[in-house]
Amino acid sequence: MTTIVEPPEQVLTTFGLTSHPPIAMDGVGWRVGEVVLSLVPDHARAAWSATARENLYVEGMRIARPIRASDGRYVVSGWRADTYVAGSPEPRHDEVLAVADRLHEATAKFERPRFLLQPPAPPFNDVDVFTAADRAAWEEVPMRSARGAGMGEPTSDDGRRSLDEVKTLAQLRRPVDLPSQLVHGDLFGTVLFAGAAAPAITDLVPYWRPASWASAVTVVDALAWGGAEEELVERWSDHPEWSQMMLRATMFRLAVHALHPRSTVGALPGLLRVVDLVRMMV
Repeated sequence: MTTIVEPPEQVLTTFGLTSHPPIAMDGVGWRVGEVVLSLVPDHARAAWSATARENLYVEGMRIARPIRASDGRYVVSGWRADTYVAGSPEPRHDEVLAVADRLHEATAKFERPRFLLQPPAPPFNDVDVFTAADRAAWEEVPMRSARGAGMGEPTSDDGRRSLDEVKTLAQLRRPVDLPSQLVHGDLFGTVLFAGAAAPAITDLVPYWRPASWASAVTVVDALAWGGAEEELVERWSDHPEWSQMMLRATMFRLAVHALHPRSTVGALPGLLRVVDLVRMMV
């Protein structure tokens, strides 16, 4: 979805970006010289991501660094600024998973942000949907958090089908004993490649889950929508509790599909393909 709101003059001035005209980037934000300005959906998460990325160094990775405003803020009137990193998403799935391993080794030192403890609450935005979907995959009764917050049940056929699959898969869960840590829960499609340059990330989307779960989410996405072959699952199966992490990652994505108001019918067949694979694994 393309950003159509142009950064206001006051935002450009506060970030010290008045010497270049803003140029729209497809769905990402606005490039101003060597800086990218983008609207943030959630102020607390944007400020956290900026703080985390400011001094994060991971071998063999490029990381977009936050630009502070003249008064030291990371977010000004709902906008954030980051250094521009060249590249675009490519179906280099194994390289994305290698990035996940290196990144999560580095993010293991981060403490749990307070906002990750907050339940979904109306008026619901994208963050609430993803929070509820994440909890649905782990809580004893799937979707209890969503219902407790007053989120409506899906009314479309494919939304209801997603919900049925979540409940069915929940019966295949067994307890896992893995430490949770700070992970990037949305690596598929957000790792940028530029030829032989090191892969890059422009953001951290924080979840407090086992590192192998975040890798499993990447695999689920690659299988469902990225054209990945089924051998990808096997190649990364040395991750701890792999079949259970794949199970929970699939439940998470199905729950997002069931709850998100902008879900499309075309997204479900890919997920159902993953459901069949996961059933064979567990």
